[in-house]
Amino acid sequence: MSGERGGEGPSRWTTGESQQPPPAPSRYESQKRRDWNTFGQYLRNQRPPVLLSLCTCSHVLDFLRYLDQFGKTKVHLQGCIFYGQPEPPAPCACPLRQAWGSLDALIGRLRAAYEENGGTPETNPFASSAIRVYLKEVRDFQAKARGIPYKKKKKKATDHQQGRGSVPLSNSTTIHFS
Repeated sequence: MSGERGGEGPSRWTTGESQQPPPAPSRYESQKRRDWNTFGQYLRNQRPPVLLSLCTCSHVLDFLRYLDQFGKTKVHLQGCIFYGQPEPPAPCACPLRQAWGSLDALIGRLRAAYEENGGTPETNPFASSAIRVYLKEVRDFQAKARGIPYKKKKKKATDHQQGRGSVPLSNSTTIHFS
């Protein structure tokens, strides 16, 4: 009987069936966790440190402005000779900023992480209207600076048929819930 239980053959403990490591988190989940940890570190580094329970949309806006210094997207200033040109012919001294799309995705991940970590939707500082206004201003400014007006991508007709959160109002208008 050495190694076997009552003649039943190898147990599931010796074959490793239940010792499977948990599946690796998705790329989105990993990024969301990194973003959440970065925001938490930002709050702890404030003088005085800010408790997450006391965090407001003002702290979130300050965080977004702080992140701007690490951006990689050239955003021409209004006085620049290349302002409004989608593909400038030469380099300039305009700053690098966070791209609007990156900020928008970041806020989406932080909004979800806040609620997953015990925050309520009613107190979520990432869901504030001030954050939406800020993101819209960044989007519009960056579009003008690049000379490319921002246009929403139109949803495919099959998206509505598959129930993806859009409700047609007429033939030309669609409301998207976010």
